[in-house]
Amino acid sequence: MTYQNIICGEAVETLKTFKDESVDLVVTDPPYLCKYRDRDGRSITNDTNPEAVLGVFPELYRVLKQDSYCLLFCGWNAIAQFSAAWEAAGFRVGGHIIFAKPYTSKAKHVGYCHESAWVLTKGRPAPRTNPLNDVQEWHYTGNKNHPTEKSVEVIAPLIRSFSRPGDTVLDPFLGSGTSVVAATLNGRNAIGIELNARYCRHAEQRLAGVTRYLTAKQKSTNVLEVAA
Repeated sequence: MTYQNIICGEAVETLKTFKDESVDLVVTDPPYLCKYRDRDGRSITNDTNPEAVLGVFPELYRVLKQDSYCLLFCGWNAIAQFSAAWEAAGFRVGGHIIFAKPYTSKAKHVGYCHESAWVLTKGRPAPRTNPLNDVQEWHYTGNKNHPTEKSVEVIAPLIRSFSRPGDTVLDPFLGSGTSVVAATLNGRNAIGIELNARYCRHAEQRLAGVTRYLTAKQKSTNVLEVAA
């Protein structure tokens, strides 16, 4: 059995309570520090607060096990700030994943047609046996529950590629809960931290639905095994 824990709180302070090297993988989509507002005028908590966002890197490095990964979605707008912060914490870049969109989300000097995630390493993880391609398909959620909601179809392949069943996956900027849902569906333990209480409640509801689904699936499997 796996465990899941959603913590409603501030990321840096919450992470300080975690034990050293207690997490196998980090997958997170933090505020991009770009003063984002969507078409409905929704913004992201702490999107104008670099200390609350970049301050997680030393703690993430500490709680991650040696020779492991931190997968970080990050826009180009504040990449200099992000890269300086993760390098100062000890992380190094092991790869860069592009998610190609079939549409343009915004246009200025160029049309914005992709999302990107950085593969950060702590120590020297062994090369993957079947490495994930660094260009992936994008799946749009419609952002109904969160201004920058990622889909399970986007997050799940990352979790499967960079962790093993039974590992513990951490997301310090949980948002609507996609990472804990994807981790749970793929047999991983999951910990999510989210500052916004409304998103915490939504993530808990999603996780409860996944738990019911997995329980029903297991019962069905047990019935079939008995019948056989």
